[in-house]
Amino acid sequence: HVQLVESGGGSVQPGGSVKLACEVTGVDIRSTCMGWFRQTPGKEREGVASSWVGGDTTNYADSVKGRFVISHDSAKNALYLDASNLKPEDSGMYYCAADLYCSDYEVPSLRRTDFNRWSQGTQVTVS
Repeated sequence: HVQLVESGGGSVQPGGSVKLACEVTGVDIRSTCMGWFRQTPGKEREGVASSWVGGDTTNYADSVKGRFVISHDSAKNALYLDASNLKPEDSGMYYCAADLYCSDYEVPSLRRTDFNRWSQGTQVTVS
């Protein structure tokens, strides 16, 4: 039974930083692709960063390149998102997700429909 438990988030001023963590049980994250997504009311859930953990490849949405960093700790089986230089438009509910059937190793997917396990979500508000 795969579970993703997210922590972090909160309120931050523009230009500030936040770190999100996602602890994973039931699967070794090195065998998966992992991603971070965000959603605001009335909008589709969008991928912001993804990683093929075993091969250490990453992919970022253009809107966050240079500001967000996805990383992992294999020993803790955990995924992280360091988000810096935050803007009001970065506000939203953030989710971590796992693609247990990942095959996009060189350029991990940012498509919501490719991911099949999700965390509960945590709110990030930039204002």
